[in-house]
Amino acid sequence: MRPGTRILLVEDDRSIAGFVEPELEHLGFSVRCAYDGVAGLEEARTFGPALIVLDIMLPGLDGVVVLKRLRQGGSRVPVIMLTARDTTLDKVHSLDRGADDYLTKPFDIEELLARIRALLRRAEGDEILRVSDLEINTSTREVRRGEREIELTAREYELLEFMAKNDRRVLSRDLLLSRVWDEEFGLTTNLVDVYVGYLRRKVDAPGEEKLIRTVRGAGYALRGA
Repeated sequence: MRPGTRILLVEDDRSIAGFVEPELEHLGFSVRCAYDGVAGLEEARTFGPALIVLDIMLPGLDGVVVLKRLRQGGSRVPVIMLTARDTTLDKVHSLDRGADDYLTKPFDIEELLARIRALLRRAEGDEILRVSDLEINTSTREVRRGEREIELTAREYELLEFMAKNDRRVLSRDLLLSRVWDEEFGLTTNLVDVYVGYLRRKVDAPGEEKLIRTVRGAGYALRGA
Protein backbone atom coordinates (compact mmCIF):
# COMPACT_ATOMS: atom_id res chain seq x y z
CA MET A 1 0.00 0.00 0.00
CA ARG A 2 1.40 3.36 -1.03
CA PRO A 3 1.09 6.33 1.36
CA GLY A 4 -1.83 8.47 0.28
CA THR A 5 -3.79 5.56 -1.23
CA ARG A 6 -7.28 6.93 -1.82
CA ILE A 7 -10.34 5.51 -0.08
CA LEU A 8 -13.88 6.72 -0.63
CA LEU A 9 -16.27 6.29 2.31
CA VAL A 10 -19.95 6.54 1.35
CA GLU A 11 -21.95 6.55 4.60
CA ASP A 12 -24.95 8.69 5.53
CA ASP A 13 -24.46 8.14 9.27
CA ARG A 14 -22.04 10.96 10.05
CA SER A 15 -21.14 9.50 13.44
CA ILE A 16 -19.85 6.34 11.73
CA ALA A 17 -18.10 8.35 9.01
CA GLY A 18 -16.58 10.63 11.64
CA PHE A 19 -15.19 7.60 13.46
CA VAL A 20 -13.88 5.65 10.45
CA GLU A 21 -12.32 8.57 8.54
CA PRO A 22 -9.63 9.49 11.13
CA GLU A 23 -8.78 5.81 11.66
CA LEU A 24 -8.05 5.46 7.96
CA GLU A 25 -6.13 8.74 7.82
CA HIS A 26 -4.02 7.60 10.78
CA LEU A 27 -2.89 4.64 8.65
CA GLY A 28 -1.81 6.99 5.86
CA PHE A 29 -4.85 6.74 3.58
CA SER A 30 -6.24 9.77 1.77
CA VAL A 31 -9.97 9.68 2.58
CA ARG A 32 -12.96 11.40 1.05
CA CYS A 33 -16.49 11.07 2.45
CA ALA A 34 -19.86 11.23 0.72
CA TYR A 35 -23.15 11.13 2.60
CA ASP A 36 -25.66 10.04 -0.04
CA GLY A 37 -25.71 7.77 -3.07
CA VAL A 38 -25.68 10.49 -5.73
CA ALA A 39 -22.64 12.20 -4.20
CA GLY A 40 -20.97 8.83 -3.68
CA LEU A 41 -21.36 7.90 -7.35
CA GLU A 42 -19.94 11.25 -8.44
CA GLU A 43 -16.97 11.00 -6.05
CA ALA A 44 -16.28 7.45 -7.24
CA ARG A 45 -15.97 8.78 -10.79
CA THR A 46 -13.89 11.88 -10.01
CA PHE A 47 -11.82 11.11 -6.89
CA GLY A 48 -10.26 7.96 -8.34
CA PRO A 49 -10.34 5.83 -5.18
CA ALA A 50 -8.34 2.62 -4.86
CA LEU A 51 -11.16 1.21 -2.70
CA ILE A 52 -14.71 2.17 -1.74
CA VAL A 53 -16.47 1.49 1.57
CA LEU A 54 -20.14 1.73 0.60
CA ASP A 55 -23.20 1.66 2.86
CA ILE A 56 -26.29 -0.04 1.42
CA MET A 57 -28.96 2.14 3.03
CA LEU A 58 -28.30 5.57 1.52
CA PRO A 59 -30.54 8.50 0.62
CA GLY A 60 -30.79 9.44 -3.05
CA LEU A 61 -29.48 6.18 -4.48
CA ASP A 62 -29.01 3.10 -2.34
CA GLY A 63 -25.61 1.46 -2.23
CA VAL A 64 -26.60 -1.50 -4.40
CA VAL A 65 -27.68 0.87 -7.20
CA VAL A 66 -24.44 2.86 -6.85
CA LEU A 67 -22.44 -0.37 -7.09
CA LYS A 68 -24.43 -1.59 -10.08
CA ARG A 69 -23.84 1.66 -11.97
CA LEU A 70 -20.13 1.59 -11.22
CA ARG A 71 -19.79 -1.95 -12.53
CA GLN A 72 -21.92 -1.19 -15.59
CA GLY A 73 -19.57 1.72 -16.28
CA GLY A 74 -16.60 -0.64 -16.27
CA SER A 75 -15.12 0.27 -12.88
CA ARG A 76 -13.40 -2.60 -11.11
CA VAL A 77 -12.45 -0.69 -7.97
CA PRO A 78 -12.75 -2.96 -4.89
CA VAL A 79 -15.93 -2.31 -2.86
CA ILE A 80 -16.77 -3.27 0.72
CA MET A 81 -20.50 -3.04 1.44
CA LEU A 82 -21.79 -1.99 4.86
CA THR A 83 -25.28 -2.71 6.15
CA ALA A 84 -27.26 -2.87 9.36
CA ARG A 85 -29.21 -5.85 8.00
CA ASP A 86 -27.52 -9.19 8.57
CA THR A 87 -29.43 -11.32 6.08
CA THR A 88 -28.16 -13.85 3.58
CA LEU A 89 -30.30 -12.24 0.87
CA ASP A 90 -28.60 -8.86 1.36
CA LYS A 91 -25.18 -10.47 1.15
CA VAL A 92 -26.03 -12.46 -1.98
CA HIS A 93 -27.63 -9.41 -3.62
CA SER A 94 -24.56 -7.25 -2.96
CA LEU A 95 -22.06 -9.87 -4.08
CA ASP A 96 -24.07 -10.57 -7.22
CA ARG A 97 -23.88 -6.86 -8.08
CA GLY A 98 -20.09 -6.97 -7.88
CA ALA A 99 -19.19 -6.26 -4.24
CA ASP A 100 -15.84 -7.67 -3.13
CA ASP A 101 -16.68 -7.95 0.57
CA TYR A 102 -19.51 -7.37 3.03
CA LEU A 103 -19.55 -6.18 6.64
CA THR A 104 -22.50 -5.96 9.01
CA LYS A 105 -23.01 -3.07 11.43
CA PRO A 106 -22.02 -2.69 14.16
CA PHE A 107 -18.53 -3.74 13.14
CA ASP A 108 -15.16 -3.76 14.82
CA ILE A 109 -12.91 -1.10 13.27
CA GLU A 110 -9.95 -3.49 13.27
CA GLU A 111 -11.93 -5.97 11.18
CA LEU A 112 -12.81 -3.25 8.66
CA LEU A 113 -9.17 -2.14 8.45
CA ALA A 114 -8.00 -5.73 7.98
CA ARG A 115 -10.47 -6.28 5.14
CA ILE A 116 -9.43 -3.02 3.49
CA ARG A 117 -5.76 -4.02 3.61
CA ALA A 118 -6.54 -7.49 2.23
CA LEU A 119 -8.53 -6.12 -0.70
CA LEU A 120 -5.87 -3.54 -1.51
CA ARG A 121 -3.19 -6.24 -1.53
CA ARG A 122 -5.32 -8.28 -3.91
CA ALA A 123 -6.02 -5.27 -6.13
CA GLU A 124 -2.33 -4.39 -6.29
CA GLY A 125 -1.79 -7.78 -7.89
CA ASP A 126 -3.87 -6.48 -10.82
CA GLU A 127 -1.64 -3.37 -10.95
CA ILE A 128 -4.36 -0.78 -11.47
CA LEU A 129 -3.13 2.81 -11.75
CA ARG A 130 -5.72 5.49 -11.05
CA VAL A 131 -5.59 9.22 -11.64
CA SER A 132 -8.95 10.84 -10.93
CA ASP A 133 -11.42 8.77 -13.02
CA LEU A 134 -8.69 7.40 -15.31
CA GLU A 135 -7.88 3.70 -14.78
CA ILE A 136 -4.89 1.90 -16.29
CA ASN A 137 -4.55 -1.87 -15.92
CA THR A 138 -0.84 -2.52 -16.37
CA SER A 139 -1.40 -6.28 -16.64
CA THR A 140 -3.85 -6.12 -19.56
CA ARG A 141 -2.86 -2.62 -20.80
CA GLU A 142 -6.53 -1.66 -20.78
CA VAL A 143 -7.27 2.03 -20.24
CA ARG A 144 -10.62 3.49 -19.20
CA ARG A 145 -11.84 6.92 -18.25
CA GLY A 146 -15.15 6.74 -16.46
CA GLU A 147 -17.35 4.71 -18.78
CA ARG A 148 -15.10 5.22 -21.83
CA GLU A 149 -12.62 2.64 -23.04
CA ILE A 150 -9.56 4.34 -24.53
CA GLU A 151 -7.67 2.71 -27.40
CA LEU A 152 -3.97 3.58 -27.43
CA THR A 153 -1.01 2.65 -29.58
CA ALA A 154 1.85 0.84 -27.84
CA ARG A 155 3.92 4.03 -27.55
CA GLU A 156 0.98 6.12 -26.35
CA TYR A 157 0.29 3.52 -23.68
CA GLU A 158 3.91 3.49 -22.50
CA LEU A 159 3.91 7.28 -22.22
CA LEU A 160 0.63 7.35 -20.30
CA GLU A 161 1.69 4.55 -17.95
CA PHE A 162 4.95 6.30 -17.09
CA MET A 163 3.11 9.55 -16.41
CA ALA A 164 0.53 7.74 -14.25
CA LYS A 165 3.24 6.02 -12.22
CA ASN A 166 4.63 9.50 -11.55
CA ASP A 167 1.30 11.30 -11.22
CA ARG A 168 1.41 14.87 -9.92
CA ARG A 169 5.15 15.10 -10.73
CA VAL A 170 6.30 17.52 -13.40
CA LEU A 171 8.15 15.41 -15.98
CA SER A 172 10.58 17.10 -18.32
CA ARG A 173 10.59 16.36 -22.04
CA ASP A 174 14.13 14.98 -21.76
CA LEU A 175 13.08 12.59 -18.99
CA LEU A 176 10.05 11.37 -20.93
CA LEU A 177 12.13 10.88 -24.07
CA SER A 178 14.77 8.84 -22.23
CA ARG A 179 12.30 6.67 -20.29
CA VAL A 180 9.65 6.04 -22.93
CA TRP A 181 11.79 5.98 -26.08
CA ASP A 182 14.87 4.62 -24.31
CA GLU A 183 17.12 7.22 -25.93
CA GLU A 184 16.63 5.86 -29.43
CA PHE A 185 19.17 7.48 -31.75
CA GLY A 186 18.31 10.74 -33.47
CA LEU A 187 15.08 11.54 -31.60
CA THR A 188 14.28 15.01 -30.28
CA THR A 189 11.99 16.26 -27.55
CA ASN A 190 9.56 17.52 -30.21
CA LEU A 191 8.44 13.89 -30.46
CA VAL A 192 7.29 14.05 -26.83
CA ASP A 193 5.13 17.08 -27.62
CA VAL A 194 3.55 15.23 -30.54
CA TYR A 195 2.68 12.16 -28.46
CA VAL A 196 1.38 14.21 -25.54
CA GLY A 197 -0.93 15.86 -28.07
CA TYR A 198 -2.12 12.43 -29.22
CA LEU A 199 -2.82 11.43 -25.61
CA ARG A 200 -4.68 14.64 -24.84
CA ARG A 201 -7.11 14.05 -27.68
CA LYS A 202 -7.86 10.55 -26.37
CA VAL A 203 -7.70 11.00 -22.59
CA ASP A 204 -9.18 14.49 -22.13
CA ALA A 205 -12.49 14.43 -24.01
CA PRO A 206 -14.54 17.64 -24.34
CA GLY A 207 -16.32 18.43 -21.09
CA GLU A 208 -14.01 16.27 -18.96
CA GLU A 209 -11.53 17.47 -16.37
CA LYS A 210 -8.16 18.03 -18.03
CA LEU A 211 -5.71 15.53 -16.57
CA ILE A 212 -2.69 16.13 -18.82
CA ARG A 213 -1.19 19.47 -17.82
CA THR A 214 1.51 21.54 -19.49
CA VAL A 215 3.88 23.22 -17.05
CA ARG A 216 5.42 26.06 -19.02
CA GLY A 217 9.19 25.79 -19.29
CA ALA A 218 9.29 22.55 -17.29
CA GLY A 219 7.37 19.74 -19.01
CA TYR A 220 4.15 17.84 -18.42
CA ALA A 221 2.21 16.41 -15.50
CA LEU A 222 -0.69 13.96 -15.20
CA ARG A 223 -2.90 14.90 -12.28
CA GLY A 224 -6.48 15.42 -11.21
CA ALA A 225 -7.92 18.31 -9.26
